[in-house]
Amino acid sequence: MSPRKRRKKPRTSRKIARKEYLKVAKKRKVSYQERRKAIGKQLKYLKKNLGNIEDLIQAGASLENLSKRQKNCLETIKKVYEQQQSMWENKTQSVPQRIVSLTQPHIRPIVRGKAGKPIEFGAKLSVSCVDNYVFLDKISWENFNESCHLKEQVEKYKETFGYYPESVHVDKIYRTRENRNWCKERGIRISGPKLGRPPKNVSEEEKKQAHSDECFRNAIEGKFGQAKRRFSLNLVMTKLPETSITSIAITFFVVNLCKLLRQFLSLFLSLFTNNRTGELIKPPFINFDYTLNNFYVLKLIDLSENPWSKVA
Repeated sequence: MSPRKRRKKPRTSRKIARKEYLKVAKKRKVSYQERRKAIGKQLKYLKKNLGNIEDLIQAGASLENLSKRQKNCLETIKKVYEQQQSMWENKTQSVPQRIVSLTQPHIRPIVRGKAGKPIEFGAKLSVSCVDNYVFLDKISWENFNESCHLKEQVEKYKETFGYYPESVHVDKIYRTRENRNWCKERGIRISGPKLGRPPKNVSEEEKKQAHSDECFRNAIEGKFGQAKRRFSLNLVMTKLPETSITSIAITFFVVNLCKLLRQFLSLFLSLFTNNRTGELIKPPFINFDYTLNNFYVLKLIDLSENPWSKVA
């Protein structure tokens, strides 16, 4: 190819491709055949443009002048084309590691089945709540089944506190036969009704226990609401997977810090206020055992390694 032809800008058919896209995108209802035909046209335009880039590279052009972001975007576009071409040829609607964003290729579509939002995009979290403190057990950009991580979460609880919990309050997806048997072997009560056909007669104690378990489990739902409403968990603006994970982890760290500050405030107020009579009392008669024991159980204060805590 001569230098004169190499300097000539190749035809991209950008305006034609845009018109073809809007012709289908502006329709309220699109049939399967119309959508398939439109996707096929867009794939041809994209193949033509990628072919022009390969021809320029073979003619002597280099990608060294591109920025790191532009190089990553070009590689992502090639992967998207391969995935979409494979789905179009095989007439399927899914492909492994499907890319749905050029700027965030690590994000995957997660089918949730909620009203108005059947599919969600973003990180999927597995979180546990102990005494109103949140522990971020697992975070992933891929879709995963939460029930497979119950054993791991309970084992982390034992590693942290030294013993298994008396009971675990979980959602319906965690109440599998395997998880129930595993918890039963270790003397852990799992919340929720038993598997199989529900019994005709339910005692008042069982009803009261079920209601108490559901009320107790609302704490973790409230933590998600608090993180989204007050600490911008639903407004993560970072693009890279590492920075996004850091931002999410910092959000839950601040949630726990807010809870810890409230406990320290109650400890400070206990220096001057008697909870029973509301009268002022002298500092020498203050008993710190209860509050410090709470911090010690949650391992927020280690009395064996912090000699300054003995002063209180």
